[in-house]
Amino acid sequence: MKINLKPRTMMYPAPAVVASAYDEDGNPDCCTLAFATMCSHHPPAVMIAINSTLKRKTLADILKSNEFCIGFPSCEHMDETDYFGIESGYNQNKLEKANFSYRDAEMVNAPIIEEFKVSVECRVINIAEVGSHTQVTGEIVNIQADESVVDGNGKIIFEKLDSLAYDDVTHSYFRMGDKISDAFKPGRKFM
Repeated sequence: MKINLKPRTMMYPAPAVVASAYDEDGNPDCCTLAFATMCSHHPPAVMIAINSTLKRKTLADILKSNEFCIGFPSCEHMDETDYFGIESGYNQNKLEKANFSYRDAEMVNAPIIEEFKVSVECRVINIAEVGSHTQVTGEIVNIQADESVVDGNGKIIFEKLDSLAYDDVTHSYFRMGDKISDAFKPGRKFM
């Protein structure tokens, strides 16, 4: 038997990701996001949403520059990832405080956080206000990945990322699980 629950934000699994951008003075900032997902194959694009009812420096930086990066933290960086989400860039240089390093992205004017094994560089192609959040769609113009997580075909090996997931219902972090099957094959038995 199923029961009805109160409507709230939820998406399982939800990757914990960190958006980064430069401010107008060239200072790096970042924030952890619970709301991030793929939204287009052609062009390749991601959608992030940042709470606009609160004072969010990273959101202001992205809206001014129209460029940003998204880093995918591993479980080993859970503490820093959590910190990036609870502190404001208006109060602190978060990357410096966490002892994280950064460098310029290759294709956009935004910082790449060196400690994250995979980062995507994005140019803003759409902005929408949705309730409490500003939705930003970014076209992926470059992906940077550590060689240690890339296979011989130039594809990221998900298991080597040791990805961090976030549950917005229980406000908890989780480690992503193991591969159980290739996609587009198990369902063929119903065709």
